[in-house]
Amino acid sequence: MKTIKGPALFLAQFAGDEAPFDSWESITKWAADCGYLGVQVPSWDARLIDLKKAAASKDYCDEFKGIAAANGVEVTELSTHLQGQLVAVHPAYDEAFEGFAAPEVRGNPKARQEWAVDQVKMALSASRNMGLKAMASFSGALVWPYVYPWPQRPAGLVETGFDELARRWRPILDHAEDCGVDLCYEIHPGEDLHDGVTYEMFLERVGNHARACMLYDPSHYVLQCLDYLDNIDIYAERIRMFHVKDAEFNPTGRQGVHGGFQSWVNRAGRFRSLGDGQVDFGAVFSKLTAADFDGWAVVEWECCLKHPEDGAREGAEFVRSHIIRVTEKAFDDFADGGTDQAANRRMLGIDR
Repeated sequence: MKTIKGPALFLAQFAGDEAPFDSWESITKWAADCGYLGVQVPSWDARLIDLKKAAASKDYCDEFKGIAAANGVEVTELSTHLQGQLVAVHPAYDEAFEGFAAPEVRGNPKARQEWAVDQVKMALSASRNMGLKAMASFSGALVWPYVYPWPQRPAGLVETGFDELARRWRPILDHAEDCGVDLCYEIHPGEDLHDGVTYEMFLERVGNHARACMLYDPSHYVLQCLDYLDNIDIYAERIRMFHVKDAEFNPTGRQGVHGGFQSWVNRAGRFRSLGDGQVDFGAVFSKLTAADFDGWAVVEWECCLKHPEDGAREGAEFVRSHIIRVTEKAFDDFADGGTDQAANRRMLGIDR
């Protein structure tokens, strides 16, 4: 068994135009002051990182990591959630996702998709230059608008969508292999990879690619009424990243999983700050530890009620209190009477 690393913080929800959230220097100091040992970096945010430089220059990456280290935190992983989303976009979401892309490719789905692929590949190269083992992303979605089977789906529609999704991601996964970096898809509603079944459908189509891994976030499973503990048992070998995020699901006679188009505050399923929701993190940390997960426990603050800075500070201590320092000996070693093979055979009555 291995001790999970942490606590770390995903910076995407905190980066902004005001200090201390507007520069790499100041946000890493703030994260360390909150009690974090690591930070996960949104690679699309130019206030924090120059992705093109990071992909091309190890010297830049060494300087980038050096600033973080001097301020008391380590770079845990890079994230390409927004760029990964644009690798596959159904036309229904063209306008909604335009803001994720560079201005020069907006309004041109083909150019936007090519830009997104290049961005994800650059982030993989940057991860290699930083000596990182894993990178986070979304899969994007071609089939998501048809998630509910009404109107009846035409035969082959889903299969065609997943074939195309795999075709788009396979060259990126091969680049991940070249870089020695696991590409970890966050299993998430709104993505074609939104549960275990869809992940397996994708995995089969990319030839069980060794780099097609998972980012585990139990909050997204709570909101789908999916068994988030059994999920660890099933996919332990593929789980290479971990977002620590809480959620609650409180269905009523008026609404359930789909939420009735309500705001986050008014939905039956909603995200909460750590400890305020329904996720059994004691069990989650125990299962991941027993499964030899040796990555980072990364807090992703998303709460419909609590202020983000309060959630961040409380989250650091919450994770610290849940990390299990693994034992190097068995609790009953004191009763070990010593034995050998001959004694074992006598105890079993084999030689009588």
